[in-house]
Amino acid sequence: MTSDGDAHARRAVEAVWRDESARIVSALTRHTGDFAWAEDLAQEALVEALAAWPVSGIPDNPGAWLMSVAKRRAIDGWRRRERMSQREPLFVSEALVAEAMDSVPDDADPDRIDDDVLRLVFVACHPVLPAQARLALTLRTVAGLTTEQIARALLMTVPTVQQRIVRAKRTLTAESVPFEVPDRAERPARLASVLQVIYLLFTEGYSAAEGEGLIRPDVAREAVRLGRQLAALIPRESEIWSLIALMEFQSSRFAARIDADGLPVTLEDQDRRRWDRSAIARGLEAMGRAVPTAPPRAAGASRGASGRVGPAPTRGLGYYGLQAAIAQCHAIAPSFGETDWEQILRLYDALESLAPSAVVRLNRAVALSMARGPEPALAVVDALEPELSGFRPLPAVRAELLERLGRTDAAAAAFLAAAALPGNAAEAEALRRRAEALGRL
Repeated sequence: MTSDGDAHARRAVEAVWRDESARIVSALTRHTGDFAWAEDLAQEALVEALAAWPVSGIPDNPGAWLMSVAKRRAIDGWRRRERMSQREPLFVSEALVAEAMDSVPDDADPDRIDDDVLRLVFVACHPVLPAQARLALTLRTVAGLTTEQIARALLMTVPTVQQRIVRAKRTLTAESVPFEVPDRAERPARLASVLQVIYLLFTEGYSAAEGEGLIRPDVAREAVRLGRQLAALIPRESEIWSLIALMEFQSSRFAARIDADGLPVTLEDQDRRRWDRSAIARGLEAMGRAVPTAPPRAAGASRGASGRVGPAPTRGLGYYGLQAAIAQCHAIAPSFGETDWEQILRLYDALESLAPSAVVRLNRAVALSMARGPEPALAVVDALEPELSGFRPLPAVRAELLERLGRTDAAAAAFLAAAALPGNAAEAEALRRRAEALGRL
């Protein structure tokens, strides 16, 4: 066994956990009826993979291998609990069939509401758990994020995340929360958390919290799929359609977001010919469902007295609706220079009024800089330092504002400060290159 083999196996385990954890844990939860035990089984399978794969090699289908090992451990656990007599024949037969097919069983059918992953989200978002614990637990099990990534996403410390996940699993077990999508009467109590988790899942796909690659399209697609599954379950909830619209608008830019080196491309520099027009059309259609009272419009846009293209009416939209309206402004703008920044600024004002946060104020500062200039925006950004210390986007935005003000030395220092903070490696490299370019001016 070599250190190179160990490192290769560890990378493979991390990759398969990111890609398959939600399906593996959700399938195990359905079979065992115990959420906490299901995740423990999956984690035990990961430990076994770390020991076996450097010797035997990485299997052709790592997800199936992990599922098979986890199911065998479940069988051993039932034997120890003297409860195998009723469950063992069916469970063992299913495990053997799955091994023979060499595929991960229980893959969710996109056309069915009876969806294991969606069930898992609803279980982890049960109201018996505190709000932050729901988010941490679901991001761990559904998105496969590490505690470090979750801590950055939720602006929390790693020990706090770890404690909340452990307590959440214990609570679900103690309360015997069933593995099912709740009935209609219980859905509203969990909907806000479910929507938040789906969007955080999409955000991880849109801009990975860490690792070499900037984007994880597979994770983003899974978030959109879950959003549409949720819409089929609760079709008249406007915020669900708003979230779908937001994700479609943002995902339309995937092909233009990275360059040949895999580094991020700013919105201003993106080739809009590479934007996915079908995703934009799906976003506009979802916005129409979110705002059913809005009159139909060609391509979802309207023209004011000036003839300028603008978004469809957005009155009455909620948290995700306002964000979707902002994304729509970008999606329908013919070019970066023709973006309606005044409208975006008004939408951020409404969003800050509805759900005030430091991150919303930071994003509003970007819109403010485009609508009114970088100087007033820089004052806003500087005031956010205490709340967003250690949050990479803060010094990155400051660097861009300083660059626009001609303060190149300070801008270069800010770009380097942003690159030094924890986060995605591709994004850090792009920030360092921008600092180097300023140094050569």
